[in-house]
Amino acid sequence: MLYVKAPAKINLTLDVLYKRPDNYHEVEMIMTTIDLADRIGLQQRMDGKIVLQSSSGIVPEDERNLAYQAAKLLKNTYNIQEGVTVTIDKEIPVAAGLAGGSSDAAATLRGLNKLWNLNLSIDTLAELGAKIGSDVPFCVYGGTALATGRGEKIKPLPAPPNCWVILAKPKIGVSTAHVYGGLNLENIVHPNTEQMIRSLKENDYNLMCKSLGNVLESVTCNLYPEVAIIKEQMIRFGVDAALMSGSGPTVFGLLNSESRVNRVYNGLKGFCEEVYAVRMLGGRNTLA
Repeated sequence: MLYVKAPAKINLTLDVLYKRPDNYHEVEMIMTTIDLADRIGLQQRMDGKIVLQSSSGIVPEDERNLAYQAAKLLKNTYNIQEGVTVTIDKEIPVAAGLAGGSSDAAATLRGLNKLWNLNLSIDTLAELGAKIGSDVPFCVYGGTALATGRGEKIKPLPAPPNCWVILAKPKIGVSTAHVYGGLNLENIVHPNTEQMIRSLKENDYNLMCKSLGNVLESVTCNLYPEVAIIKEQMIRFGVDAALMSGSGPTVFGLLNSESRVNRVYNGLKGFCEEVYAVRMLGGRNTLA
């Protein structure tokens, strides 16, 4: 059995520039990986089948699952005769804006590259990942990056200043398509992406906190007021800065003082069942 770690991501910035002719939105966002991860197990099968098992109970275990799609894509593209049993030990909340499904797919690509001796480069795996979903190429590389296009064009950036990340996910699932559908492109305040890049290059924690921004946050908060309430509480409990990740509903707060982590964590537990205190990862993946 081969095991691969599949870390979650958060958006330090998320900007939407315009709607493209293909109906996707042109985005510009800075993402980074955090130390909250699913664990993917890969076991060779001689019957040629792809079998997927998950600890979650709510994740599909068929072709709707992105990790299944990743295995099928590699098998078909490179005419692999063997099959694989993919087990997903879920830690990342589902439909949370943390790219759990995309990270599972990316880890499956990286792991099967080794298990099936394909010797593909990480760039090739990222290109394949773009056929599965917009966040998969970033998750193949991991680390910290500027993502443009639909999210599939990746430019690496320095890791963020070391700090704690507190995550809180309310008990709701958010439809990304629904959130994008509610976005009024004429009337949005764009985050300062260049300033965020500068904060990473200069390892400036305060500037990073000041530069957080997500144009989808106000849309999701209008649709789901509990997201706004969690963000308000997080700030009240003393995080240095807070933002919704992706299309939500997870909100994260940044802290560079370990002494405040427990206070914020315990305070949020009163409002929200799913709360996590983790570190930034920031470093890029190597091939599995």
